[in-house]
Amino acid sequence: MLSAHDTIQRLGGLARGAHLQRLGFDRRALSRMVAAGQIERLRPGVFGVSQVAEDVRGATRHGGALTCVSVLRQHGIWTLPTEDALHVWLAPGRHLLRHENCTCVTHYYRGTPPLGSVSVAVALVHLHRCSGDEAFFAAFESAWRLGLLSRAARSQIRAALPQNSRWLVDLARADADSGLESLLRLRLHILGILLECQVSIRGVGRVDFAIGGRVILEADGRRNHDGSLRHKDLVRDAAASALGYETLRFDYAQIIHDWSTVQSAVVAALQRSSERR
Repeated sequence: MLSAHDTIQRLGGLARGAHLQRLGFDRRALSRMVAAGQIERLRPGVFGVSQVAEDVRGATRHGGALTCVSVLRQHGIWTLPTEDALHVWLAPGRHLLRHENCTCVTHYYRGTPPLGSVSVAVALVHLHRCSGDEAFFAAFESAWRLGLLSRAARSQIRAALPQNSRWLVDLARADADSGLESLLRLRLHILGILLECQVSIRGVGRVDFAIGGRVILEADGRRNHDGSLRHKDLVRDAAASALGYETLRFDYAQIIHDWSTVQSAVVAALQRSSERR
């Protein structure tokens, strides 16, 4: 006997009713399987099985496909902090479907949403439309570093961006250690401050950034700086100072929530460096 559950499972956990009917399952049979709890009707015309992830299930119930920051987080891509609501892509003209505990953010973009979730490349384009240049740039570099963006995918993303934002893809690198580094470099680039990235300094080791040959910038992120890690950083900073470098360290809260202080500190350090020459 044909098993709709097994068929849907082989299809990735979701299937349209029209597809299942072409495979030999009529509407009555599908209704009986739903009533028996063998499969689930997630929205009119779309069926699923229990293996479907909750966020994909929620997006499907909403009437579209999971996209934007919700997809990027699934892949471990660094993103700026946002609310936990699901981001769902609906085609223009489609009506969203309110469902239990619905807090979804609906994106009405051109094109036809797939069943389930979009690709990383599409999610990045949608993130740019949703959250702007900075959020996109940090996530793009993170996805590239994780090996999730082929050259073809990067080209497709660039072409899909507004013309005045395509330079972000040209500026991006594959070796950014964190989204904080990406934000730091982007913001200073906009100020006209050029950074050397991932610089190795004899006696110090590799640093995140160097500016003007005498200023080191480190983005410490959310790591724990108690104990041995903190001691290691102090040793590195002392070695850098002995070589004539000034080291500036900024943590997650400073870069994300207190950028004006970070900017002022960098500009002042560069001014001191130029005066010593």
